[in-house]
Amino acid sequence: MPVLFTPFAQRSVTLRNRIVVSPMCQYSSVDGMPNEWHEVHLGSRAVGGAGLVITEATAVTPEGRISPRDAGIWNDYQAEAWSRIAAFVARAGAVPGMQLAHAGRKASTDVPWRGRGRVSPSDGGWQPDAPSAIPFHPSDDPPAALEAAGISAVVEAFRAGASRALDAGFRLVEVHAAHGYLLHEFLSPLANARTDGYGGGFEGRTRLVLEVADAVRTVWPEELPLWVRISATDWADGGWDVDESVELARSLAARGVDLIDVSSGGLVPHQDVVLGPGYQVPFAERIRREAGIATGAVGLITEPAQAEAVVASGQADVVLLARELLRDPYFPRRAAQALGAELTPPDQYLRAW
Repeated sequence: MPVLFTPFAQRSVTLRNRIVVSPMCQYSSVDGMPNEWHEVHLGSRAVGGAGLVITEATAVTPEGRISPRDAGIWNDYQAEAWSRIAAFVARAGAVPGMQLAHAGRKASTDVPWRGRGRVSPSDGGWQPDAPSAIPFHPSDDPPAALEAAGISAVVEAFRAGASRALDAGFRLVEVHAAHGYLLHEFLSPLANARTDGYGGGFEGRTRLVLEVADAVRTVWPEELPLWVRISATDWADGGWDVDESVELARSLAARGVDLIDVSSGGLVPHQDVVLGPGYQVPFAERIRREAGIATGAVGLITEPAQAEAVVASGQADVVLLARELLRDPYFPRRAAQALGAELTPPDQYLRAW
């Protein structure tokens, strides 16, 4: 049996294989509500054979959306709409997971097919929040630097979002602390110039991420896994780096986090990324080895043999696929055939096997 198709268990949850649908924004919501597009998009990938299906970056506040078209989990109406989707994913054999997110200074942008420009308040946008009044791009208006009450409200919003995700039937939550969004902004000295207890050295800059993890764990049951996605490096001089990522991973593990989903970049427009197949896998491997925590590898993993090599060699415990699963929702079934594994189809599809 290829390792890619062996079960992966954390706490009381077992994934049927080690292929995970990475969070992918769909920019298809109105007022944060998931709809039939999300049901078909996520449901088809569960039918396609993935072990875990994670929602898009799901905003914990209206101002935490990347765009006005992003989905949310800040009210009970949204949670009720998500519950139907989570139930279908589970019926299709996958574990339903939700990524909880706040976009920080990268909020209030347009959908990518219209260029990702800033959406003004007059057009339905808002002023983004951030650790400091430092814009993502020099041409952007400065974000509002969060005061103490605002930081406390963010922590509470993540806690409430996790509680609603549980009520909606999700069996795993992931805190988004990567890609230049709010929690990542607090981590990096390139975005965080604070002089209070949430800035300065490593301890101050990591404080909010740890407080969010603690708050989520107060409502997320001990028997269910909690993941955190980080950017292992900013790919920029003076930014967050891999050494700090290892240390943060150790702290998160001690707080009940079960896996670090290891991505990179996204904090600054002048990042210098070294791209290539599996280019982020070494970060996941190092964090797994040195921090003693399970990791997920993501980024330009596109071939079955490549995905198998990552988990079989112990570089990561799971692989997360994004664009490859946009191109082919049935990648897990194609990978099983290529690797000589058996992945049972839904009853409705048995006659085709």
